Amino acid sequence: MLAEAQRADLLRVARESMTAQVLRRGPAAPDLAADATTTLPDASGVFVTIKRRGELRGCLGTLECRAGLTQEIARYARDSASRDPRFPPIAPGELQDLSLEISVLGPLQAIDPVEAGAVVIGRDGLVVEDGPRRGLLLPQVAAERSWTVEHFLGQTCHKAGLAPDAWRHGARVYRFEAEVFGD
Repeated sequence: MLAEAQRADLLRVARESMTAQVLRRGPAAPDLAADATTTLPDASGVFVTIKRRGELRGCLGTLECRAGLTQEIARYARDSASRDPRFPPIAPGELQDLSLEISVLGPLQAIDPVEAGAVVIGRDGLVVEDGPRRGLLLPQVAAERSWTVEHFLGQTCHKAGLAPDAWRHGARVYRFEAEVFGD
């Protein structure tokens, strides 16, 4: 688990990286307080979500952290601001209206989604895979939208470009937990 000081530092890195990208200043060098960097945990993945006045404005991340957590957060803050294919790049005039949320992902666990209790809304995020198609939804998505488990599974399949019931017909399903924090 991250300490409050680490969360604050990681949010600062994300905001500085996003702002540098939007203002075309080049990549901001991640810089954390010395005491925070020594104890940052390894993460399976990380996602950076950008919202404008509460509405989704960008969200990208990875299931496989290859660099340190700080570098991955900086990278995906930049990418969420400029490369999310669902949205145009963020404009400088939007910066004052943006909030950030970071999701640090734990390991994926293969599950049988038909088993009772295999997915807990608000705790678990989901990944559905079938061949080259993969969809991921963070734990907070289902909770924010008051989805049932079945609806959550269907929406994750949809995000992968699969039929909503693909989880019943051979698609692999994984759950994960995430530490989620924002400003």
